[in-house]
Amino acid sequence: MYSPKNLSPRQLSFLTALGITLPATLLLYILNGNTKQALLFFILLLSLSFGIIFFTMNRFIYRKIKLIYKFIYQTKATKREETYFKYILQKKSIDEVNDDVTAWAEENKKEIELLRKNEQFRKEFLQNLSHEFKTPVFAIQGYVESLLDGGMHVPETNKRFLQNTFKNVERLSHLIKDLDEISKLERGELILAKSNFCIQDIVKEVFESLAVKAELRPVFFSIKNGCELPLTVFADKEKIRQILSNLVDNSIKFGKPNGNTIASMYAMDDDRVLIEITDNGIGISENHIPRLFERFYRTEEGRSIDITGSGLGLAICKHIIEAHGQTIHVRSTPDVGTTIGFTLEIKS
Repeated sequence: MYSPKNLSPRQLSFLTALGITLPATLLLYILNGNTKQALLFFILLLSLSFGIIFFTMNRFIYRKIKLIYKFIYQTKATKREETYFKYILQKKSIDEVNDDVTAWAEENKKEIELLRKNEQFRKEFLQNLSHEFKTPVFAIQGYVESLLDGGMHVPETNKRFLQNTFKNVERLSHLIKDLDEISKLERGELILAKSNFCIQDIVKEVFESLAVKAELRPVFFSIKNGCELPLTVFADKEKIRQILSNLVDNSIKFGKPNGNTIASMYAMDDDRVLIEITDNGIGISENHIPRLFERFYRTEEGRSIDITGSGLGLAICKHIIEAHGQTIHVRSTPDVGTTIGFTLEIKS
């Protein structure tokens, strides 16, 4: 269907020339009444005006448009692009060119917004990194200064300060180790050693390894009724053990005294198994959940409870699960509890 909005430069030049030629030819015919002369005049004037208008439009308008396209792509044109600018671009209407520029502007706007978000994330990351390193370093500095100022001559003080210094050195060591691991994960350097294993067996092993810590709260471990039937998954056994240890450890830290940590496993379909760790602890506000897997991100409540963690545990969990090609999610309500679940590939 014909639309004046989709005219090519050639069509627009022709119509403009026709608009000039018809009135002039009609005036000439009225003045002398010579049909042959008027027809010849019509052909000559139409050809001449079309050529001038098309040349002017192509030379000045579309040359500027070509420069705009080159600015958009910001590269030196290849032979293929030069062909596009010379033969295809000229067939585009002004509206089509406008659509292209608008689309480029929208894409550029999104890139700028992404850069701004990344810049904000970078600032927060450096701020958090500084905080996480500053706390143990200042503690170590304080203990060493106290020992140098005479504390080392008091056996009880000497031993206590050295023990506290060692704890802070350990914290720094874990922080550096976690940073190194997450850097490798983000660079895609994680090599998975996948094998078939029973997920319930790993959960029980993690429960046993953290039993002493859980008894201090106390927090009670269990596998949900109906989830005892063994489910075999295909994944990196040690990495999944690391994830489960992190999630169960968090459930102890942020769980209520005499609370419960419940593990559940479900066969979702023929391809995936869902594993969830649920506690009835302090919970997480809805506005914090989208950022929960960011590096160093911790809520104020969480930071006040867990003063020794690196803040990288959940970020590492997320990267490990994504390296498996699977997903991880969080459901939580303040003062009710938290459920963190992830999927794994079923036995191959």
